[in-house]
Order: sequence, then C-alpha cells, then structure tokens
Amino acid sequence: MTYPLSTLACTVGPTGITTPALQDIIQSLIASMQQIFGADIYLDVSTQDYQMLALIAQAQYDSNLATIAAYNQFSPQTATGQGLDSCVKTNGIQRENPEFSTAVCTIIGQAGVSIPEGLLIDPSGNLWALPENLTIPVSGTLTETATCQTAGAVTADANTLTINTVILGWSGVTNLQAIPGAPVETDGELRQRQTISTAIPSRTQLGAIQGAIANIAGVERSQVYQNDTGTPDVNGIPGHSISVVVAGGDATAIAQAIELMKDGGCGTYGSTTVVVEDPNGLPIPINFYELAEITVYVDVTITPLTGYVGSTAQAIQAAVAAFISGLSIGQDVYASWINAAAALAGTGLEETFAITALTLGTTPSPTGTGTVNIAFNQAAVCLAANVTVVS
Repeated sequence: MTYPLSTLACTVGPTGITTPALQDIIQSLIASMQQIFGADIYLDVSTQDYQMLALIAQAQYDSNLATIAAYNQFSPQTATGQGLDSCVKTNGIQRENPEFSTAVCTIIGQAGVSIPEGLLIDPSGNLWALPENLTIPVSGTLTETATCQTAGAVTADANTLTINTVILGWSGVTNLQAIPGAPVETDGELRQRQTISTAIPSRTQLGAIQGAIANIAGVERSQVYQNDTGTPDVNGIPGHSISVVVAGGDATAIAQAIELMKDGGCGTYGSTTVVVEDPNGLPIPINFYELAEITVYVDVTITPLTGYVGSTAQAIQAAVAAFISGLSIGQDVYASWINAAAALAGTGLEETFAITALTLGTTPSPTGTGTVNIAFNQAAVCLAANVTVVS
C-alpha cells in the first residue's frame, strides 16, 4: 500500500462503504508528516509527535465507523435497532412489541389487610406486580394475577413466587406456573419478516397470501399450496383451490388474510374452518390447516478417533436437531441428509470420529435407516434430547 493515502475518509464503491484500517490511517499521517518536515523526522511510537498523530488517526477512524453505521441504517439488511424499525415501515410492518409473563396467585393473610402495591419476587430476582389496592377478604385468601416487571418470556414454576413487599398481616402467597410473555423481536427476526413482507403486494395469488400470513403476529411459519387443475391433486387438495398450512397466529386473522388476498371463486382446503365476511359483508367459510409437527428421533453410533472429546457428542446432537427442525413444511427427512449433518463437516471436529450407524424414526430408539415421510401439512421437528449418540 502506498502512503500517504488518497483519502482518510470512507469511500463508497460497488461492494458498499469501506474505511481505511486504523493502522493505515496512522501510516498515512506519518507519510504526510515526512513530506512536510522531511523524511528524517523522528516519529517513533514513544515520541510526542507520534502520540498526537495516533490521536488524530483514532478520531478519523471513529468518525469513519460512525459514517458506516449511519450508511448501513438505510438498508434493512444491515440496519439495526431504531434504524431497522424505520426501514421496515416502508413495507407496512413494525417490530413486534414484547409481552409480560403473568401468573395466577393466591394471596394469604388476615381479613381486612390492605395491600396497596404488592410485589412478589421469583428465584431469579425478577419482580412480579399484583394489582394495586388489594384487600384480603373475610375468607383470608384472594386470587389475583401477578405481572412480571421484566418484559419477555420470563418463566416461574408453581409455588416459586414469594413476598417482596412486607406488609403486616400478609402472610403468604402461592402461584400457578407462569404463562410466559412474548420476547422482544430481534433484529434478525424482523429482517426475516421484512424479506417475506415484500411479497404482500405480489402480483401472484400465492405470493400475496404467503406475505400477508407471514406478517400476522404470532405466525412462526407457513406454506401455501395451489391446485389449478380440475381434479384433486396428490395431496387431496380439490381442483381450483388453495390450501394454507400455518403454525401460530390468530385463526381469525389468518382466515381474513386468505379471504382478502385470494381470487374470487377460488376454494380453500383444510381441517380448520373460520367464518369471515367477504367484501359484500356476506359470511364465507375459510379453510386451512394448522401445522402438525412430527417429532423425529435419531440414534447415531460413532467410533471415536484421535482428538475426540465428550462435548463432541453434544455438538452432534445440536447439529442434527437444528438441521431437522430447519426443514421446510412438507419436507421428508432422509437418513443421508442426517448423516451429513451429524458428520459436523467444516467444524474442525469431523476428523475426530467416524459414523458407523445411523437410524431415525418417529419413536424413541428408532430402527429405520431410510426416510421419515412428512405430509404436506406437517413439519419435522427434533430436540437435541431426541438425538442419541453412542460411542
């Protein structure tokens, strides 16, 4: 690289925005000093002049990084936080707000005791607030719902909440298992929804329906099938009909999205039926499938080789479970694919063991070595605990 550089600032090219490295900025400033004061100027790292150049270089580099961050906020693929929130508004979506966990509690104490602002605490230190201005009745018990003060999927097992606000006459509390709230939607999850949302104004029926359903709150995954022939297809979908398979989300919202986006006269097929109104206010039944999850079990027999450690088995379990759970709706599970995932290729661990046998099935201790067939309205799922590694 030739110093001094032509510019110390960021540059925008075909591959995006870039900045010179901090060390290149320092070397460029040194070269400029040598041009001004002569090549024999002493600029060792211990000198005051070098320290000043380093401060200037750091300031320039920090400014470049801030410029890159601002530049990246204009694309949903690179934006973060509030910048990403602004980008996705152009697609008519917004970040899903978190929800708070709740737990039904029984308050125990003396009749007539007032609890103006009762707080409970769980073993992890999270506070749970009771409704304000409670009064224990003559029975000595009162049932109310406590709300966690920490947003997201905070869990609390039954009878683990205890009194945090000490009030004379309030002697105890019991609780049912908490209902977890929804976590804050991450930037990665929002980017995925933004990518799908571009299909909402699609000129094709399937694309429009897929985009509309995918952006319904709570929908985790979905698939839309179409049979444009006059006879039932291999999946049993009647002619001139669509079949939507969806996991999560409100059933009425899903049915409304299908009715809004589907063509007139197009039938719907599925085991769940929701009656909504068409544009003329007339009731119309909309049919779709709620996704059925098929749990897959895998047994992997390996021969440990040089470098094998106990944690490798856990890595195999995680890789197999992630691969199976990541398959598409309606995708069959092939033993050869699972074998490839279990091999941990590219991780550096693939040479520390050899797979000698692999079986899979839909029950523990599977005996099959071929394929687990998945219907069009099903999806394979697998937990790491469902994968057994025998060495």
